[in-house]
Amino acid sequence: MGKQFYITTAIDYTNGAPHIGHAYEKILADTMARFKRLAGSEVYFLSGLDQHGQKVQLSAEKAGVTPEVFVREVSDRFIALWDRLNVRPDGWVETTDVRHKRVVQDMLQQLFDEGQIYKKSLRGWYSVRQEQFLNEKDREADGSWGGQWGLVEEREEENYYFRLSDHTAWLRGYLETHPDMIYPANRQTQLLNAVKDSEGMDLCISRPKSRLTWGIPLPFDDDYVTFVWFDALTNYASFAGFRDREPEVSGLPRWEDLWPCDAHVIGKDILIPAHGIYWPIMLHACGVPDEQMPKILVHGWWNMKGKKVSKSEKIEDDAVVKVIADLVDPNAIADVVGADGLRYFLLADIATGGDSDISEERILVRYNKDLADILGNLLNRTLNMARKYLGGTLVATTHDSELHAGLREAVVALPGKALGHMKTWQIHQVLADIIDGARLANEFVDKTAPFKLAKDPANADAVASIMRHVAEAMAHFSVMLSPAMPETAARIQGQLNWVPPVGLTLGDLRWGMLPDGHVLGEPQPLFPKVQVAAAG
Repeated sequence: MGKQFYITTAIDYTNGAPHIGHAYEKILADTMARFKRLAGSEVYFLSGLDQHGQKVQLSAEKAGVTPEVFVREVSDRFIALWDRLNVRPDGWVETTDVRHKRVVQDMLQQLFDEGQIYKKSLRGWYSVRQEQFLNEKDREADGSWGGQWGLVEEREEENYYFRLSDHTAWLRGYLETHPDMIYPANRQTQLLNAVKDSEGMDLCISRPKSRLTWGIPLPFDDDYVTFVWFDALTNYASFAGFRDREPEVSGLPRWEDLWPCDAHVIGKDILIPAHGIYWPIMLHACGVPDEQMPKILVHGWWNMKGKKVSKSEKIEDDAVVKVIADLVDPNAIADVVGADGLRYFLLADIATGGDSDISEERILVRYNKDLADILGNLLNRTLNMARKYLGGTLVATTHDSELHAGLREAVVALPGKALGHMKTWQIHQVLADIIDGARLANEFVDKTAPFKLAKDPANADAVASIMRHVAEAMAHFSVMLSPAMPETAARIQGQLNWVPPVGLTLGDLRWGMLPDGHVLGEPQPLFPKVQVAAAG
């Protein structure tokens, strides 16, 4: 087996409910994986859950259950959401897994034996929320601690430290000679500046069991457990077969088939210091060579201007009137626009690497205008006219025109354009091109007017050619949409009564996939119009 394209996401912290940021990250990575497969690559997509830590232990105590029971209940909520949203990882991380624990302890023991881990006592200001000691540079300009740190208290504690400072010069040099480690490029510049600021600082990697028992014990001192860095970050390698002693029985992929990781998909808030500084240095310190350092894709945030948006426009008679109860909750949005409606909004409304706003209005504009009015309307009118004028059967003719040629050229150009956009993971551009293609097909129908031509039997060939062109375009659109909207793609193909050939890739797409005599299926509403009820 050759090298697979390896995609992994930051693992979700099981101390709360999944929110829209979790959903975006997982949908983004899932779509990336599906697209790479459609482009002909073998892909391994890893995702999962970070289940250790003091917050989990305290939450479990508050709930009156063991940490094991608490994380299982929370984990199952995450898993149920990913299943609903068609997020389909090939591998699943849970940091309580014994295979993961072994790799974490193996790495720590190596570093301890090499003198890269030492013990010292530290007195300073400790953030209870972030579970870390703070430096003076973490203060605000007025000397206070910012709200992101939560409760900050003075504390003295003896812990183990990793000699991070021994490796920051290496990381600085690596970033300077590998400008493509981080995407987008401005994040690499930001990281390089942060590395320079962190020189001379070491990393606390333990917590005493006197206050935290829910963690992986240090292999060289059973009075301590591993803090988050060597636990959560190591999942990217441990579940990819790193130091797998029994690959034939472990159920993990082979390390050499996956590594280096082609895309760690993370939010911008955890690039510095965790994924951009600690993680590559941990790998370097454990002997991973420069050519095997992972690449990191940093996505932006969803900002919220307000949960309720007043509606002044008239609600259409045939619209389904609903309310999105909570824009932070992906389930609440999917309740209104469906799993694929949510996937489409999150992928189409943000440029990968940037930020965007989320609101009921933005969601409904995307759903009603792009999906219902353009894509859904095109499929419905095509199938209905084909049934009315052709008995639902496509017929090959020689009728052609500049309008026909223009539609064909636009549709067959989509795969090449998509491959270009996806070099920098610009999924929103791929989707915009598909919707533009569907808009063009609708205009093609309006301009060629088969509903007028059909009144004269002499125009039978022209009508048949129009219907076959639009149905063929819909088949192409369904394939192109499948990475972002798998359910929608399947529904379109079901209504076209068409099953793509097994193993079909973007390079295989050709005009004429629906043959002469192809019988179309029954039309069904693809995206029923939805309006949010007016406030008041």
